[in-house]
Amino acid sequence: PALRRLSHSLLAHYQKGTRPVRDWRTTTNVAIDLMVYAILSVDEKNQVLTTYVWYRQHWTDEFLRWEPERFDNLTQISLPVESIWVPDILINEFVDVGKSPHVPYVYVSHHGEVQNLKPIQVMTACSLDIYNFPFDVQNCSLTFTSWLHHIRDINLSLWRQPELVKFDRSVFMNQGEWELLYVLSRFQEFSVKSSDSYAEMKFYVVIRRRPLFYTVSLLLPSIFLMVMDIVGFYLPPNSGERVSFKITLLLGYSVFLIIVSDTLPATAVGTPLIGIYFVVCMALLVISLTETILIVRLVHKQDLQPHVPEWVKRLLLERATVLLCIRDRNKFSQSRTQSSDISRQVENDSTAKLNQYGCEDPRECEMVGGAGPTLASAGQAEGSLLLHGVLREITAIRQFLEKREEFRDVAREWLQVGYVLDVLLFRAYLAAVLAYTITLGTLWSVWRDV
Repeated sequence: PALRRLSHSLLAHYQKGTRPVRDWRTTTNVAIDLMVYAILSVDEKNQVLTTYVWYRQHWTDEFLRWEPERFDNLTQISLPVESIWVPDILINEFVDVGKSPHVPYVYVSHHGEVQNLKPIQVMTACSLDIYNFPFDVQNCSLTFTSWLHHIRDINLSLWRQPELVKFDRSVFMNQGEWELLYVLSRFQEFSVKSSDSYAEMKFYVVIRRRPLFYTVSLLLPSIFLMVMDIVGFYLPPNSGERVSFKITLLLGYSVFLIIVSDTLPATAVGTPLIGIYFVVCMALLVISLTETILIVRLVHKQDLQPHVPEWVKRLLLERATVLLCIRDRNKFSQSRTQSSDISRQVENDSTAKLNQYGCEDPRECEMVGGAGPTLASAGQAEGSLLLHGVLREITAIRQFLEKREEFRDVAREWLQVGYVLDVLLFRAYLAAVLAYTITLGTLWSVWRDV
């Protein structure tokens, strides 16, 4: 009965359409408070942040006061929110109505203090910076203000101390993708041109993404593919296996980018650094494949290849081998000297065999044999002609072997140039990959610790 009598007494002549002050010059002070309960979603494409907050309002209603002794010492009562005046406090960044539960009551004390506590699903516009993804930190503001009343009528203040609001994580669900760092609060006055000022209370919700999932699913596979590309340089450059191996890696990386394209955040403003990282890795794979194709083309054996120019020999086979610390740089020159020694030995053996018959040249032996047929018998003449024919064939075979050995020398020269150039390009490629990796790792480490 006391609750009914008090409720009827308070609302019998209450005018909810009028601001509850006895003197219109009195300002209604509304104290507000905010506690973040959960980060529901972050839409980078539409620049929308969806949060679930616990919102509290506190103000004084001068027409909702009573003496507790008259109503069985009642000091508080809950009244329907539709039956009393409530301030028109809205959030400026609202872009859509969330699925917030409706709380139909407010608490009123005997001094006229009204407490309106309600949970709100807030869908607000926020300028999201995804350049540092997945180590990004977002700062989104929630601006509470009266949409109609000036600061003379409704003024805003903070219910609790700013330090208590800043590090309050008592109700925050800490199991999602985002973690709450802190909530900053600030009061300011807002005015448009020469119009009256409005009171604003800003809450800056600072959140940070947890990068573990994206590190495992995005960065590690890309790093593994790049490591395999570097290992592929140890395949012999004169075989076609390296080309097929690197083409397979390039195709695999293309499929990987297609798979992760839906995971990367997309905005019309900018591109995250990890997207640039993937593009550069793809470019490095293309450069690696191009280098492999050029080296294979260079060391491929062709009978019509010219000799290696002298300046290339001095630059690559002498200076570059010392600079790159290639241990077997003298191997090629030794093999070429051995082949020359073999050719000289074959030539000396043939000359010695010809000198046994007193001729230094087979043509002289023919002339001698033709000029003195009377000095030898017919059988000896036929044997001498047969021997001369065998010597001519041996000479032709020797010339063919020398020609083939020359072709082999040319091929070995280009092979040696290809090996040295391959080592040079590989180390340059490795230095570029390491510098790129260290730079990105340093940047992401700095952003992670911010």
